Amino acid sequence: MDANGILNVSAKDTSSGISQQITIKNDKGRLSQRDIDQMVADAEKYKEEDEKQRARIAARNQLEGYVFNLKQALSDVGDKLSAEDKQTVESACAGCLKWLDNNLLAEKEEYEDQQKQLTNLCSPMMSKLYASGGVGQQNGPMPGNCGQQAGRFNTQGPTIEEVD
Repeated sequence: MDANGILNVSAKDTSSGISQQITIKNDKGRLSQRDIDQMVADAEKYKEEDEKQRARIAARNQLEGYVFNLKQALSDVGDKLSAEDKQTVESACAGCLKWLDNNLLAEKEEYEDQQKQLTNLCSPMMSKLYASGGVGQQNGPMPGNCGQQAGRFNTQGPTIEEVD
């Protein structure tokens, strides 16, 4: 049997010297060239529409991620904001999530507009939070250090190199 799933069998009758050969192909379940060409043509035909859908979904995911990041920042250090500012951000996030639930098939531009509105509303309040040292001023290593603590580990020992 070869790599394409084709089995070649040959037999020879030694007394008469007659030989026969048969080839067994597994064509069941395979696509014809015409089917493959049709699929490629359909893919090209719907390429632009698929790209628009991808961009629309990416915009939705970006908006949803932004809302949840705002909510997380509020839950982490929202006590540094005034009650009025905190309530404004919470209600804006809740309103945006409700809008997302009610507009599952909105266009990319609508999602971007919603994010722009939310950013314009919440940005001044969140910048107060960052300016007052509320976010990123917790104890412990800074994110991005990946656990590296300079001077804490003994640097004596073998040097290990990674080779590709």
